[in-house]
Amino acid sequence: MNRPVRTEAGNEEARARILDVAEEHFRRVGYHRTSVADIAAELGMSPANIYRFFPSRDAIDESICGRVLNEIADIAVAIARTNAPAMEKLDRLLTAVHRQIKMTVVNQRHMHDLIVAAMQENWAIIEVHNERMTTILEALISEGIHVGEFEVEDAAEAARAVKSAFMPFLHPILIEHCVRYGEDTEAGLSYQIRFILKAIRGLTRQPCPAASDCGRTA
Repeated sequence: MNRPVRTEAGNEEARARILDVAEEHFRRVGYHRTSVADIAAELGMSPANIYRFFPSRDAIDESICGRVLNEIADIAVAIARTNAPAMEKLDRLLTAVHRQIKMTVVNQRHMHDLIVAAMQENWAIIEVHNERMTTILEALISEGIHVGEFEVEDAAEAARAVKSAFMPFLHPILIEHCVRYGEDTEAGLSYQIRFILKAIRGLTRQPCPAASDCGRTA
Protein backbone atom coordinates (compact mmCIF):
# COMPACT_ATOMS: atom_id res chain seq x y z
CA MET A 1 0.00 0.00 0.00
CA ASN A 2 1.29 3.43 -0.89
CA ARG A 3 1.87 5.71 2.09
CA PRO A 4 0.05 9.07 1.93
CA VAL A 5 2.22 11.97 0.89
CA ARG A 6 2.24 14.82 3.40
CA THR A 7 2.23 18.22 1.74
CA GLU A 8 3.69 21.35 3.30
CA ALA A 9 0.20 22.85 3.48
CA GLY A 10 -1.06 19.73 5.21
CA ASN A 11 1.79 19.86 7.69
CA GLU A 12 1.07 23.48 8.52
CA GLU A 13 -2.61 22.75 8.97
CA ALA A 14 -1.81 19.88 11.34
CA ARG A 15 0.65 22.04 13.29
CA ALA A 16 -1.96 24.77 13.62
CA ARG A 17 -4.57 22.29 14.92
CA ILE A 18 -2.12 20.97 17.50
CA LEU A 19 -1.26 24.47 18.64
CA ASP A 20 -4.93 25.48 18.81
CA VAL A 21 -5.66 22.58 21.15
CA ALA A 22 -2.49 23.14 23.16
CA GLU A 23 -3.30 26.83 23.56
CA GLU A 24 -6.83 26.07 24.76
CA HIS A 25 -5.43 23.73 27.41
CA PHE A 26 -2.71 26.20 28.40
CA ARG A 27 -5.26 28.98 28.86
CA ARG A 28 -7.60 26.73 30.85
CA VAL A 29 -5.26 24.79 33.14
CA GLY A 30 -1.77 26.15 32.48
CA TYR A 31 1.12 24.92 30.37
CA HIS A 32 2.75 23.03 33.23
CA ARG A 33 -0.43 20.99 33.81
CA THR A 34 -0.90 20.15 30.14
CA SER A 35 0.80 17.04 28.80
CA VAL A 36 1.44 15.97 25.23
CA ALA A 37 -0.89 13.06 25.96
CA ASP A 38 -3.67 15.56 26.82
CA ILE A 39 -3.18 17.36 23.53
CA ALA A 40 -3.06 14.12 21.55
CA ALA A 41 -6.21 12.76 23.22
CA GLU A 42 -8.14 15.91 22.34
CA LEU A 43 -7.08 15.50 18.72
CA GLY A 44 -7.77 11.76 18.61
CA MET A 45 -4.16 10.86 17.84
CA SER A 46 -1.21 9.33 19.62
CA PRO A 47 1.53 11.37 21.35
CA ALA A 48 3.94 9.96 18.78
CA ASN A 49 1.91 11.71 16.08
CA ILE A 50 2.39 15.03 17.86
CA TYR A 51 6.13 14.57 17.64
CA ARG A 52 5.89 14.15 13.86
CA PHE A 53 5.12 17.87 13.75
CA PHE A 54 7.05 19.20 16.76
CA PRO A 55 10.51 17.96 17.74
CA SER A 56 9.83 18.36 21.46
CA ARG A 57 7.36 19.51 24.08
CA ASP A 58 9.51 22.62 24.49
CA ALA A 59 8.84 23.48 20.84
CA ILE A 60 5.10 23.45 21.54
CA ASP A 61 5.51 25.66 24.60
CA GLU A 62 7.64 28.14 22.67
CA SER A 63 5.19 28.24 19.76
CA ILE A 64 2.28 29.07 22.08
CA CYS A 65 4.38 31.71 23.83
CA GLY A 66 5.12 33.16 20.39
CA ARG A 67 1.42 33.42 19.67
CA VAL A 68 0.84 35.45 22.85
CA LEU A 69 3.80 37.72 22.15
CA ASN A 70 2.62 38.21 18.56
CA GLU A 71 -0.67 39.59 19.90
CA ILE A 72 1.35 42.31 21.61
CA ALA A 73 3.54 43.04 18.59
CA ASP A 74 0.54 43.06 16.24
CA ILE A 75 -1.07 45.80 18.34
CA ALA A 76 2.10 47.86 18.00
CA VAL A 77 2.25 47.30 14.23
CA ALA A 78 -1.39 48.27 13.76
CA ILE A 79 -0.88 51.56 15.59
CA ALA A 80 2.41 52.30 13.81
CA ARG A 81 0.67 51.91 10.43
CA THR A 82 -2.12 54.39 11.15
CA ASN A 83 -2.23 57.79 9.48
CA ALA A 84 -1.35 60.00 12.43
CA PRO A 85 1.59 62.09 13.63
CA ALA A 86 4.52 59.99 14.76
CA MET A 87 4.40 61.45 18.25
CA GLU A 88 0.76 60.53 18.67
CA LYS A 89 1.39 57.03 17.38
CA LEU A 90 4.28 56.47 19.76
CA ASP A 91 2.11 57.66 22.65
CA ARG A 92 -0.71 55.31 21.66
CA LEU A 93 1.64 52.42 20.95
CA LEU A 94 3.35 52.53 24.34
CA THR A 95 0.03 52.90 26.15
CA ALA A 96 -1.63 50.04 24.26
CA VAL A 97 1.30 47.65 24.65
CA HIS A 98 1.46 48.27 28.40
CA ARG A 99 -2.27 47.73 28.79
CA GLN A 100 -2.18 44.52 26.75
CA ILE A 101 0.59 43.10 28.94
CA LYS A 102 -1.25 44.20 32.09
CA MET A 103 -4.46 42.60 30.80
CA THR A 104 -2.57 39.33 30.33
CA VAL A 105 -1.28 39.53 33.91
CA VAL A 106 -4.76 40.16 35.30
CA ASN A 107 -7.07 38.15 33.03
CA GLN A 108 -4.88 35.47 31.44
CA ARG A 109 -2.84 34.27 34.37
CA HIS A 110 -1.75 31.00 32.79
CA MET A 111 -0.42 32.76 29.70
CA HIS A 112 1.38 35.28 31.88
CA ASP A 113 3.06 32.38 33.70
CA LEU A 114 4.16 30.99 30.35
CA ILE A 115 5.76 34.28 29.33
CA VAL A 116 7.50 34.62 32.69
CA ALA A 117 8.94 31.11 32.34
CA ALA A 118 10.13 31.95 28.82
CA MET A 119 11.89 35.07 30.10
CA GLN A 120 13.48 33.39 33.09
CA GLU A 121 14.68 30.44 31.02
CA ASN A 122 15.86 32.59 28.09
CA TRP A 123 13.73 30.97 25.40
CA ALA A 124 14.72 32.05 21.89
CA ILE A 125 11.22 33.41 21.21
CA ILE A 126 11.79 36.18 23.76
CA GLU A 127 14.77 37.52 21.83
CA VAL A 128 12.77 37.32 18.58
CA HIS A 129 9.97 39.33 20.17
CA ASN A 130 12.33 41.92 21.65
CA GLU A 131 13.99 42.43 18.28
CA ARG A 132 10.63 42.80 16.56
CA MET A 133 9.43 45.41 19.08
CA THR A 134 12.68 47.35 18.73
CA THR A 135 12.34 47.28 14.94
CA ILE A 136 8.78 48.64 15.18
CA LEU A 137 9.92 51.46 17.45
CA GLU A 138 12.88 52.24 15.20
CA ALA A 139 10.66 52.53 12.12
CA LEU A 140 8.25 54.83 13.94
CA ILE A 141 11.02 57.03 15.28
CA SER A 142 12.61 57.18 11.81
CA GLU A 143 9.28 58.41 10.49
CA GLY A 144 9.20 61.11 13.15
CA ILE A 145 12.76 62.18 12.34
CA HIS A 146 11.94 62.38 8.63
CA VAL A 147 9.01 64.75 9.15
CA GLY A 148 10.80 66.81 11.80
CA GLU A 149 8.82 65.67 14.84
CA PHE A 150 11.75 64.03 16.60
CA GLU A 151 15.19 65.52 17.17
CA VAL A 152 17.41 62.48 17.49
CA GLU A 153 20.25 61.44 15.20
CA ASP A 154 20.08 57.66 15.38
CA ALA A 155 16.65 56.02 15.22
CA ALA A 156 17.99 52.59 16.23
CA GLU A 157 19.75 54.01 19.28
CA ALA A 158 16.65 56.02 20.19
CA ALA A 159 14.44 52.94 19.86
CA ARG A 160 16.64 51.02 22.30
CA ALA A 161 16.62 53.98 24.68
CA VAL A 162 12.82 54.27 24.53
CA LYS A 163 12.48 50.56 25.21
CA SER A 164 14.84 50.78 28.20
CA ALA A 165 13.10 53.85 29.62
CA PHE A 166 9.72 52.16 29.27
CA MET A 167 10.84 48.82 30.72
CA PRO A 168 8.90 49.17 34.02
CA PHE A 169 5.73 49.25 31.89
CA LEU A 170 6.82 46.48 29.51
CA HIS A 171 8.28 43.81 31.77
CA PRO A 172 5.59 41.28 32.80
CA ILE A 173 7.20 40.56 36.18
CA LEU A 174 7.44 44.25 37.07
CA ILE A 175 3.83 44.81 36.02
CA GLU A 176 2.77 41.77 38.05
CA HIS A 177 4.45 43.29 41.11
CA CYS A 178 2.41 46.47 40.70
CA VAL A 179 -0.82 44.53 40.24
CA ARG A 180 -0.13 42.28 43.23
CA TYR A 181 0.50 45.19 45.57
CA GLY A 182 -2.33 47.32 44.25
CA GLU A 183 -0.15 49.99 42.68
CA ASP A 184 -1.82 52.17 40.06
CA THR A 185 0.31 52.06 36.91
CA GLU A 186 -1.74 54.64 35.01
CA ALA A 187 -0.27 57.74 36.67
CA GLY A 188 3.27 56.46 36.22
CA LEU A 189 2.48 55.44 32.66
CA SER A 190 1.37 58.94 31.74
CA TYR A 191 4.44 60.51 33.34
CA GLN A 192 6.90 58.14 31.70
CA ILE A 193 5.41 58.60 28.23
CA ARG A 194 5.59 62.39 28.61
CA PHE A 195 9.23 62.04 29.64
CA ILE A 196 10.06 59.84 26.64
CA LEU A 197 8.29 62.06 24.13
CA LYS A 198 9.94 65.20 25.46
CA ALA A 199 13.34 63.52 25.28
CA ILE A 200 13.09 62.45 21.65
CA ARG A 201 11.39 65.60 20.37
CA GLY A 202 13.99 67.90 21.94
CA LEU A 203 13.51 69.68 25.25
CA THR A 204 14.06 73.10 23.64
CA ARG A 205 11.10 72.85 21.27
CA GLN A 206 7.64 74.23 21.82
CA PRO A 207 5.26 72.41 24.23
CA CYS A 208 3.26 69.54 22.87
CA PRO A 209 -0.21 70.31 21.53
CA ALA A 210 -2.91 70.25 24.20
CA ALA A 211 -4.70 67.42 22.40
CA SER A 212 -1.92 64.97 23.07
CA ASP A 213 -0.34 66.74 26.08
CA CYS A 214 2.80 64.74 25.30
CA GLY A 215 1.16 61.99 27.29
CA ARG A 216 -1.17 59.09 27.04
CA THR A 217 -4.32 59.13 24.99
CA ALA A 218 -7.48 57.34 25.96
